[in-house]
Amino acid sequence: MASRRIDPKVKESYSAVRYVQVEGLALMKIAKHCHEECASDVIIAQGALLGLVVEDRLEITNCFAFPKSVDESINDEKYQLDMMKSLRQVNVDHYHVGWYQSSDVGNFLSLPLLESQFHYQTSIEESVVLIFDAPKTNRGFLSLSAYRLTPQALTMFKENDFLPDTLKSLKVGYDNLLVKVPVVIKNSTLTNILLSELSFKIKVEEGSEHLDIGTATVLEGQLRHLMDRVDDLNQEAIKFNRYQQAVVRQSTDKHRYLQKRALENQARAAKDEPPLPEEDISKIFRPLPVPARLPPMLMATQVDAYAEEIAKFSTQSLAKLYMTKAMNTNN
Repeated sequence: MASRRIDPKVKESYSAVRYVQVEGLALMKIAKHCHEECASDVIIAQGALLGLVVEDRLEITNCFAFPKSVDESINDEKYQLDMMKSLRQVNVDHYHVGWYQSSDVGNFLSLPLLESQFHYQTSIEESVVLIFDAPKTNRGFLSLSAYRLTPQALTMFKENDFLPDTLKSLKVGYDNLLVKVPVVIKNSTLTNILLSELSFKIKVEEGSEHLDIGTATVLEGQLRHLMDRVDDLNQEAIKFNRYQQAVVRQSTDKHRYLQKRALENQARAAKDEPPLPEEDISKIFRPLPVPARLPPMLMATQVDAYAEEIAKFSTQSLAKLYMTKAMNTNN
């Protein structure tokens, strides 16, 4: 099988953005939308990112929410075009540079997200997807991450081939589907002054909420999600092992069949009889369908994300525990 090469244009567009700069106002709008949707029955919140590319950075200066999926009366494409036209009329940045989505730890890693980001990057080279973790932010840790598809993942989706041989030739694994782009939050001078004044107005008891060490429920939820993903990944591994066993059995049966025909032809030749008619072996032993490897790869990526989040959360919890212990000792 010939090895596939990554398009140089893909590599060039991939390295065009070094980091993402998010305006504080855009971040507040994203946070407000995600918190409101997470409080309702909507599973995820999504929206468009607006801004421009300046040298090696992607500046996100504005955003707007996508209509809810339950509202079938709204055409998504027409809605986005109307929003961008309206923003242009009031002299606001209206260039589409990506999209955002709410998340709870690693549940954003899914096939729809990868397909959406593929369409974004093929139409808008510098586009990114911002992932906002509302539950983690509620616990006092701002969680905002930017992701882009790697050149290998772009080539894989472009060829629309997720078989093991293709993934092996492209060197695509669970750890290089997406690349994390650094995020920088920028506020104006007046905004920084306002935040400084607000920090002095926060009561001591409200500020100490971030030292809450009651993390058992959060850690339990993350461990349950991790166990579910590990079970799903184990089921996929069992399916692939069964496929490999079936291939070995078919290869053995095919070899025996060919040997049997060869012996029969030798016996017929000894009797001066014509050999057996030629047969299409592929029709007798049809190739077994190869299971797609993208779903288990996504599950492995989710397992890695949950494990990393549990490790970080445990470290933060231990730090809180030692800080609380030191404060109680001093008192």
